[in-house]
Amino acid sequence: MLKTYTPSEAQQTILRRRRGGDNPYPQSLLNGLTERFGPGSTPESAVSAILDSIRTGGDPAVKKWSSELDGASLDSFSVPQARFEEAYRSIPEDLRQALKTSADRIRAFHERQPIPSWTTTELGGTVGQRFTPVQRVGIYVPGGTAPLPSSLLMSVIPAQVAGVPDILVCTPPEPDDSILAAAYLCGIKTVFRIGGSQAVGAMAYGTKTVPAVDKIVGAGGLFVTLAKQQVYGIVGLDGLAGPTETMVIADASANPAWVAADLLAQAEHDPLASAILLTPDAGLAASVAAEVKQQLESLSRRETILLALENRSGVVITGDMDTAVKLANDYGAEHLCLAVEDPDSLAENLHNAGGIFIGEFSFEVLGDYAAGPSHIMPTSGTARFASPLNVLDFVKLTSIVALDPDTCRRLAPTAARIADAEGLSAHSAAARIRLADPAGENNVD
Repeated sequence: MLKTYTPSEAQQTILRRRRGGDNPYPQSLLNGLTERFGPGSTPESAVSAILDSIRTGGDPAVKKWSSELDGASLDSFSVPQARFEEAYRSIPEDLRQALKTSADRIRAFHERQPIPSWTTTELGGTVGQRFTPVQRVGIYVPGGTAPLPSSLLMSVIPAQVAGVPDILVCTPPEPDDSILAAAYLCGIKTVFRIGGSQAVGAMAYGTKTVPAVDKIVGAGGLFVTLAKQQVYGIVGLDGLAGPTETMVIADASANPAWVAADLLAQAEHDPLASAILLTPDAGLAASVAAEVKQQLESLSRRETILLALENRSGVVITGDMDTAVKLANDYGAEHLCLAVEDPDSLAENLHNAGGIFIGEFSFEVLGDYAAGPSHIMPTSGTARFASPLNVLDFVKLTSIVALDPDTCRRLAPTAARIADAEGLSAHSAAARIRLADPAGENNVD
C-alpha cells in the first residue's frame, strides 16, 4: 500500500519532477475529450476552444459550457444577495465559529506583513517605490468533490488586507452553504456560479454579466490551471497549481500514528496527490506503513487515498538526515513537515518549500484551516522560486522618479553614452538636449 524506496529509486519515481510532455494524460480523459471536442483533442486544445468561445460569445458561451460540462442550466450567474446571510445562518453554529476563528487568524497574520512605500533624496532629487493595490481581483474557489470554504478565506482575506477595492468570486454551480457563509463572513458581495475554465475565461475577458478582472487567484483542477496558463498576460496570476503534496521528514522520535494521519490527510485530496515520508529509521517506516493501513479502513475517501498512495506517494529510507534534507531541498514540496527531535535546527537547512511545519504540533492540516498563512502554496517544485499567496500578490509596485536639475545634468551624459553604445540615437539625443539647454530656456510656449 505504502511503497518503500531507496533514495536513488525515489529520485527516478516519486521524487522525480515531471516537466512538459513527460506526464501523459490518462487515456480515459483523452477519450472523453475526443467525444466532446473531436479527434486528437487534448486538454490544452479543449481549454483553448472554451476560452475562444467565451472571448467572442460572452454570457451565452458561458451558459453553454456550464450546461455541457457542469450539467447546470443557469438563468443567472449571480448568487442573490439574500442567499449569503441565509447560508451563514443555516450552517451549524460550531462551523460558524470555526470559520470565524480561521478568518480572524488569517487576517491577523496578513495584517502583520509589511508593504512599505518609500522614497529617498540621498540619490539626488527623489526616487522611490510606491505600492498600490490591484483594482479588481477574481477569486476562484473550487467545488469539485468537496466544498472548500477555507480556500475562499485564504484568498479573499489577503486581498482585503492589501486594500483591493473590488473582489469577486467564481465557484462551480450550486455552491455549498459553507462557501456562501464564508463569503458573507468576509463581506463579499459578488459570487458567480461559474466553474472550470469557463470561469477563468469570463473573469479574464469579461462578459455582460462578469466584469473583466486584473488578476485571477485560487487553485483549481487541471482545466482551471490550463485556462489560467492560457490567459496569462491578459490578466495576472498567482501561480499554476499542480496536484497538492506533503513531505514529512521524521526520525525515531516521531509518533507513527500521527505521521500516518498526516500522510492520509494529504492523500485524500486527489488521486494525483503526493504524500511522501523521508526517514533514516526503517523501524519508524514500518510502523507508519502499518498505521496507514489500519487508519485507512475508517476513512470516507478511501478510494481516492488508495490511488494517491499508489501513484505518487511512498516512504524513502534515507540512511541519514543529511540525505533527507538534500532530497527535500531538491524536491521543493508544497508542505514540508518536520517530525523530528530537533525540528528548529533542521529547519535552518531547508530552503525550498511552500510552508515548513515545525514539530508535530504544527501539523499541516492546521495550516490548511487555521494557522494563519494562506494554504494556497506553490506546487510541482515551484517552491524553488515561488511563494505562498500573500498580501504582495494583491499589490503592484510603481517606481517613483522625481530628479532635480543637478542630478539630471549629472546623469544625462551616462544615459547618452550607454544609448550611443546601444545604437539608439533618439535616446542619446533626448539626454544630450538637456545638456545643451540645461535650464530648458529654449522651450517654445
